Amino acid sequence: MERVNTFLTRHLWATYALSVLMGAGLIQLLYPGRSFVAVLARVLVLSLGGLGVALAARRREKQAAGGAEGLVSLDQRLRRGEPPTDPRERQAMRDLVEHRLHRARHRKTALALLAFMFVAITVMTAFTAGTRQTVGFAVLTVVFIGWMIYNSNLQTRRMHTMRSALRSEQAPAEADAAATPPRP
Repeated sequence: MERVNTFLTRHLWATYALSVLMGAGLIQLLYPGRSFVAVLARVLVLSLGGLGVALAARRREKQAAGGAEGLVSLDQRLRRGEPPTDPRERQAMRDLVEHRLHRARHRKTALALLAFMFVAITVMTAFTAGTRQTVGFAVLTVVFIGWMIYNSNLQTRRMHTMRSALRSEQAPAEADAAATPPRP
């Protein structure tokens, strides 16, 4: 699984392609009478906005991490909970963690809004479509929102753990540097 995560972190196009294929497949399951090529083309075009947002966010994270390879390395360390030992990597990890925590500061509101939107779509589907689509959207709503809450909590916990690890290891090193008198 680590190799898949590394590949997807390095190559954003693969993540985009997989999400387009999965979205088209889900739509095909819910509405089986449509041409898969037409559904795929529609999902591809409609997903371009999301790709733009992902590219912009990725560019900012690369800047915080010091490049693409630095981002992959720091992301792997973050998943494993290993604070870097090199001072430059530590600063890059500190910047990346602060950037991600700042970006996720409204995550509870966003999750609540996302849950409301999914439930509203499910209710509207119940009024306008058949049982198959309603059940499909209801299952999707429960699974997706549950996964989003779990993943959000996991990532936030990792960020706070790494931030506290970087701070706790930073304090003794700075205290030693402050206690050592400068040479004349």
